[in-house]
Amino acid sequence: MTEPASHEAPPRLDVRVGSSTNALRPILAAERPLGAGATQWAGLAAIAGAAVAADQLTKQVVARALELGEEVQIAGPFSIHHVHNSGIAFGLFSSATGIVIALTAVAVVWMLVFFARSGARHPVLPVALGFVLGGSVSNLLDRVRLGHVTDFLDLRYWPAFNLADSFIVIGVVILFVVLFFSDREPRRRRITDASPTGS
Repeated sequence: MTEPASHEAPPRLDVRVGSSTNALRPILAAERPLGAGATQWAGLAAIAGAAVAADQLTKQVVARALELGEEVQIAGPFSIHHVHNSGIAFGLFSSATGIVIALTAVAVVWMLVFFARSGARHPVLPVALGFVLGGSVSNLLDRVRLGHVTDFLDLRYWPAFNLADSFIVIGVVILFVVLFFSDREPRRRRITDASPTGS
């Protein structure tokens, strides 16, 4: 004899829309990997390489065209002034070249690690970090080879600087703006998703 067919309903799958697999942590936004991919690394390398090339080229032009200490007035307070700087940007810590080289090398490694972990966080991040990395590497190369960097952009009321210093400042500003707004955007999304909807 055959057993009577069971009338019990098949077990139901417990599907919880909008929650994690353990049903404890709500998911309010799509999660995606933030590590840098091939596209981000290519963008970083292109920007950093262009920054190094531009900085090194302008330094070579100034070093060949002007004697050390020579100055050419351009307009108003701006002039091209050939000076040497053994410190960091804008002449700071000029008497501690070894320490400056070590700190710059550590900063470059930190930027690469940070980019490897967060390069896909924002599409502008390769540009911002590329400027900072390129400027830092270009000045680092000069300090290691020559013991100083060539500064030539002089605004009279501000210490002379070069393109690498400018790239670093521009990149840092972009980086702060990007990180600030990328941190605020998920909060707005979480608040919007968490708000009750009327029926």
